[in-house]
Amino acid sequence: MNAIADNPLFGHDRLPAFDRVTAEHVEPAIRALLPKMASDLAELEKTIAPTWAGSIPRLTALGEAIGYAWSVINHLMGVRNSPELRAAHQAVQQDVVTAFMSLGQSVPIYRAMVALRDGGEWTKLDETQRRIVTANIRAAEHSGVGLTGAARERFQAIELELADLSTRFSNHLLDATKAFALELTDPADVAGLPVSAKRSAAHAAARATNREPAAEAAERGPWRVTLDGPSYIPFMEHATRRDLREQLYRGFVTRASAGELNNQPLIDRILTLRTEKAGLLGFTSFAELSLAAKMAPSVTSVEQLLGELRTAALPKSRGELDELTTFARARSRDAALTLTHWDIGFWAERMREERYSFTDEELRPYFALPRVLDGMFATAKRLFGISVRAADGEAPVWHADVRFFRIANEAGKDIAAFFLDPYSRPADKRGGAWMDNALDRKRLVDGSWRLPVAYLVCNQSAPVGGIPPETGTPSLMTFREVETLFHEFGHGLQHMLTTIDHLEAAGINNVEWDAVELPSQFMENWCYHAPTVLGSPAQPGLARHWQTGETLPRALFDKLIAARTYRAGSMTARQVYMSTLDLELHHRYVPGGPESVIEFQRRIAASGTVIPPLPEDRFLCGFSHIFAGGYAAGYYSYKWAEVLSADAFGAFEDAGLDNQAAVEQTGRRFRDTVLALGGSRHPLEVFRQFRGREPSPRALLRHTGLAS
Repeated sequence: MNAIADNPLFGHDRLPAFDRVTAEHVEPAIRALLPKMASDLAELEKTIAPTWAGSIPRLTALGEAIGYAWSVINHLMGVRNSPELRAAHQAVQQDVVTAFMSLGQSVPIYRAMVALRDGGEWTKLDETQRRIVTANIRAAEHSGVGLTGAARERFQAIELELADLSTRFSNHLLDATKAFALELTDPADVAGLPVSAKRSAAHAAARATNREPAAEAAERGPWRVTLDGPSYIPFMEHATRRDLREQLYRGFVTRASAGELNNQPLIDRILTLRTEKAGLLGFTSFAELSLAAKMAPSVTSVEQLLGELRTAALPKSRGELDELTTFARARSRDAALTLTHWDIGFWAERMREERYSFTDEELRPYFALPRVLDGMFATAKRLFGISVRAADGEAPVWHADVRFFRIANEAGKDIAAFFLDPYSRPADKRGGAWMDNALDRKRLVDGSWRLPVAYLVCNQSAPVGGIPPETGTPSLMTFREVETLFHEFGHGLQHMLTTIDHLEAAGINNVEWDAVELPSQFMENWCYHAPTVLGSPAQPGLARHWQTGETLPRALFDKLIAARTYRAGSMTARQVYMSTLDLELHHRYVPGGPESVIEFQRRIAASGTVIPPLPEDRFLCGFSHIFAGGYAAGYYSYKWAEVLSADAFGAFEDAGLDNQAAVEQTGRRFRDTVLALGGSRHPLEVFRQFRGREPSPRALLRHTGLAS
């Protein structure tokens, strides 16, 4: 095989050749790119000039090819994981990390950036260019460019080990999630489960034994219940067998905490290394290092926000638990019943059903994925003037489930595209939902534009009976899954609707981490907008019965709206607890000190939760956001950006949600600021351009029912 010409991981100005990429392509691709990057770096260090043209474009081009190949490999690690791919990834990971460290720690490049910032050309650069240069200087400093001798060598060793630990953490969690299952055969074991959940569990049991499920399997079994979200959540909310709920819950909170898959030693080591890394760079904690590149000005400012939310949420959360306990005791006829972790979801769902007179199962038939997509795309057209069309077959995909779409502007010109991988695949796909870059917007040498392309990945219930759904029942979504789809589409829109010419700040590039959730959380609000969900003369609704075509009844939608703030105190308190735990671990926890990380978690939980964790709770062993993702000392970003997103939606409320012209006008302004400007401006300035003022938390407190 010709390592360059025949390898589908090459060609960073086009879409990845997913239909041809296998694990055997990984190492040859990276081994061929590494020497080229090293020689290009050596040449750049000799010839770099302290000017924009002589530095930034050349610097970006230097790492683009290997960065593209590595991003494809990491994407496949998340959506098509296999032992072969893991081995190939591990074989080259340290070399890739070392190569990018060499780039980040290049003293000649750093000096050229500083000279550009301090030189006469600085005043000639526009604001976008200045932010890019400033970000490069900061990134170099955080990469240890100022370190020498033993300190530099130690920093490099830390970075290599952290990369390895992150990958191992993620693999352990995926394997531990796959390894646990309840194998059930008695119909009493699945009593209370909705038909859709029993059907999915029966199909999971059939897949586990490589057989086709019998037509009556949903009712007769066997059934397989796993720790994967679409299986775990319905069981915890509906199964009447309390002992089985307990068994499943204990399995969930102890994932990856024992044996060969134990993540606790990895956590201890990760926190130790992060603390040491921060110290080498002159910071007193990893949290301070993390926030140095974020929107929040300091750890204190984050603590202040979390404190305000905790003060509002905890008393309400305690009241909600008392209310739920009273309800559960009455319905169970057990006056001594004390609710614990595996009871909350079950009884909360019963109370919600009684209070608002609807169930998730009633809603599912109205939220078939094809219809939800049509409604979501219609909303994007109404708000932002774009058109989305299916383009399946026009790009290679990594799995038969994956769809491909193109986006056109108001003139009908293609401006972007995205992949959608919607369904759960526990065997080789990690849980959760995310958006990532496939290609960034970039001007090519011939003057044309490389269009941005995004990956949108979810983990909702798959169609039953076959894919495509025409051969069976389509994916019937829970309302939360609808919100998640809108959320990831919001991330994708910021990546795809950018108008910035410089790749380094286009889309989500160069956006402060605690602001990236603004567009995604903003889009969730439209799931509660009647014309979006039920339809209007201007657009079809996204909620129609998949068989009859009947629109979701208005009375049912009104109940959905009424339930929006149901147990909002408990949900907010949980997010604040997780954010606080993350921040404290990276700011005040002493790795290797007298207090273990689990003891530290319990202490934080004592003041931040209504029901303390179980003694054997090892939630941290599955907290991949902060130990295998980009949210270390940044999990607070969800709440920080939620302030921005709620206030941004408030602009539409102020304009009048029933005023079509006003909604469109406000939507275009949101597109031309938040979605278009990307990382070219500070997020606060972008928000001011859209909203006309500083952000306020009032809208968030009102939307969550924590204030009137």
